[in-house]
Parts: sequence; C-alpha cells; structure tokens
Amino acid sequence: QGPLVESGGGLVQPGGSLRLSCTASGTRFSIYGMGWYRQAPGKQRELVARITSASSENYADSVKGRFTVSRDNAANTVYLQMNNMKPEDTAVYYCCADLNGIIRSWGRGTQVTVSS
Repeated sequence: QGPLVESGGGLVQPGGSLRLSCTASGTRFSIYGMGWYRQAPGKQRELVARITSASSENYADSVKGRFTVSRDNAANTVYLQMNNMKPEDTAVYYCCADLNGIIRSWGRGTQVTVSS
C-alpha cells in the first residue's frame, strides 16, 4: 500500500461531530484492512476502529455507539465519523493499512481537539 493521508481533524465542542478521511495511493486498496488509531499526550497509541477488506467493523469500547468506520474502495478512502464527541477523544488520529494481520503503512496523523 502507498502513502496514507489523513484529513478532517480540527477543533470541535463537546457533543459535536467530525468526519476524518484517509486516502491511500497505490492499487489494491480493497484487499487491505484499514484501521484508525489515536494517541493522546502521554498515552500509548490505541486502536479506535477497524474495518476489514470484507467491511466487517470493530470498535474500541470507548467509542462504540458514537464512532462509525466506513470505506469507499472506488475512492481508496476510509472514513471515521465521530459523533457525540468528548474531551477524552482529544488525540492525534492515525490511519493504517494492514494485510494478513500486519500493519503495512501509517499515515502522518491529524489532530482532533474536543474542547469548549
């Protein structure tokens, strides 16, 4: 998989929404599992959501019911819709591409800040 580029981060108030996008270059995007991770200051990077090549989704408990991951294979893009956001969602969000359980590529990240 080629480089991954995230976009859509920014500042949002508690209870608000943001949609992150991650676009991949290269071919065969559809065969990769795509994940969203986040890293807050002083904390380890954690998995937020992942969507398989078959579009099966899984989520961290902390975001279930609030975040939705989706993919558009024709556009080589994976999305993370974040609703009812909380201050603890503040972090740098990274997307990644995995194949056979191994992460092959990371994006550079996009900052998300939830604050009033």
